[in-house]
Amino acid sequence: MSANKSGDGGWKTFIWNSEKNEFLGRTGSSWFKIFIFYVIFYGCLAGIFIGTIQAMLLTLSNYKPTYQDRVAPPGLSHSPCPDKAEISYSIEEKTYKPYVDHIKKFLKAYNIENQREESKFEDCGEKPEPYTNRGALESDYGLRKACRFNRAWLKDCAGLEKKDEDFGFNEGKPCLIVKLNRIVNFRPRPPASNESIPEPARPNVQLNLIPIHCTNKREEDAEHLGPIEYFGLGPGFPLQYYPYYGKLLHPDYLQPLVAIKFHNITRGYEMRIECKVYGENIDYNEKDRYQGRFDIKITINS
Repeated sequence: MSANKSGDGGWKTFIWNSEKNEFLGRTGSSWFKIFIFYVIFYGCLAGIFIGTIQAMLLTLSNYKPTYQDRVAPPGLSHSPCPDKAEISYSIEEKTYKPYVDHIKKFLKAYNIENQREESKFEDCGEKPEPYTNRGALESDYGLRKACRFNRAWLKDCAGLEKKDEDFGFNEGKPCLIVKLNRIVNFRPRPPASNESIPEPARPNVQLNLIPIHCTNKREEDAEHLGPIEYFGLGPGFPLQYYPYYGKLLHPDYLQPLVAIKFHNITRGYEMRIECKVYGENIDYNEKDRYQGRFDIKITINS
């Protein structure tokens, strides 16, 4: 029993020694010095960390990503955009309704009533024009206006008329709505010459336009594709909508669109189509199906 009492007394003495005024083996002044040391130590660590972050932030722009080496300009995307890039339907509303709903939702931002505010939008012409100069990216110019894009320019694929509200899906003549993905301060350049693009795409070449051309992916599919029609400000993307200044300076920006209508795809045939844009600074990558192009499979069942 005496040993246990002695042990208990030892622990009590270690926690608080009344003779030496020590708590856990240290006096008050010793604990104070340790506290001051760690305050200074961790304060220095925090200062180094904050200073490093601030130095890094000085190298970043508020308007443009500092490093875009992993961005391969530009991506080409379309609506509708189903899983696995496959559109398959029959001439029954329930089979094509999801595709039609996708296009309607996408085009909602292009309704003319959403582009009326003069402080945010401006008319940039109804034919392809040169780039619109809205000042340098990092300047005191402030918010940039966006070019209006009239949905009616998409004609048969605008979905504004009663007969076109299904975007041709109900007739077996489906539409795709195509856009170039946004890249801050990117200026797509038209082809340097007709010789730089395939001969079938040359009729789509116009001044101040990035041309787009769709064709059969496989040679044996040529007879099953039929005529293709392009709607918009020409068969491509007009330059006056570029450059894009980013969400901070260009919050209301609308990309120009091209509508592609396939008039006579063979029923019951799995049609593989490739669409490409052509430009001096537009590249392609076989590992990325949307870099400057896209592949899509369309099957219209009987």
